[in-house]
Amino acid sequence: MNHGYSYQTTLAQSEAVGWRIEDIIGGKHRLDFTKPFMPEALAWVDRLPFLTSEEKLILNHVRGNTYLCIFGLVEEFILPFVLDHTRSQLRDDDWRVRAMLQFAGEEAKHIQLFKTFQAEFNEGFGIDCPVIGPPDQIAKAVLAHEPLAVALAILQIEWMSQRHYVESIKDDQELDPQFTSLLKHHWLEEAQHAKLDTLMVEALADGKSEEEILKGVEGLLAIGGFLDEGLGQQVEFDMDSFMRASGRKLSDTEKEEFRRVQRQANRWTYLGSGLTHPKVLETLEGLTPKARQRIEGVAPAFC
Repeated sequence: MNHGYSYQTTLAQSEAVGWRIEDIIGGKHRLDFTKPFMPEALAWVDRLPFLTSEEKLILNHVRGNTYLCIFGLVEEFILPFVLDHTRSQLRDDDWRVRAMLQFAGEEAKHIQLFKTFQAEFNEGFGIDCPVIGPPDQIAKAVLAHEPLAVALAILQIEWMSQRHYVESIKDDQELDPQFTSLLKHHWLEEAQHAKLDTLMVEALADGKSEEEILKGVEGLLAIGGFLDEGLGQQVEFDMDSFMRASGRKLSDTEKEEFRRVQRQANRWTYLGSGLTHPKVLETLEGLTPKARQRIEGVAPAFC
């Protein structure tokens, strides 16, 4: 492929943008609950006209908590996968080993960052907002798939985070600056992870037949289906959190509309925006045009 990524340059870029958790959260760095956390392009709260502006802000905060917690959740399976992949390459390319270990270390840092965020959120928001899990069981289910399928799933997650920040968050001046800062720092390191995962996908696909590659794509879709099922449950959690935080009891009709809108919002946020990312499609095209065609055929359901 002609992407121009290399382990050496990606490692250098990663080291240049490195940051510490204690420098971006805690102390004077506090969440502002008077401002929205999530951009409307991801939250879809304005599509629920039966909510007041105050209620939409509460739901936006619930969605913001869910967003970072789900990133922490998926990184719980990215971390061991990257370590396992690196372990088999320890005697090959020193730059690759160092870059991948940096990748793993940053994912561990992100998990810790999001746990720190959740503790601060719970304190400031006033109620605990449940998130799907437990992470180790989700990780076990995802990692049960063949490596190429898992690497492809991670690829869409990495590019998904890039798309969210660049297209919807970076220039939105209405969002809480602290929440935006957390996403910016996450994005800075995920930008290198997307490149490294592209290289990892290529390494895992090397020497495979078209049939084997397409099997990996089917595994990606199976992982996507598994996560989509969890996202449906998350809508129920978010609705319950919203009602407890706002004191608003939704009618049966309002609940159904909430489910419909927020389920599709979740599908776009966590699946559609990644599966349709140009870089994901380019990588699939490079493996075999049939891989790209397969994903393009199912992606509209998540958009």
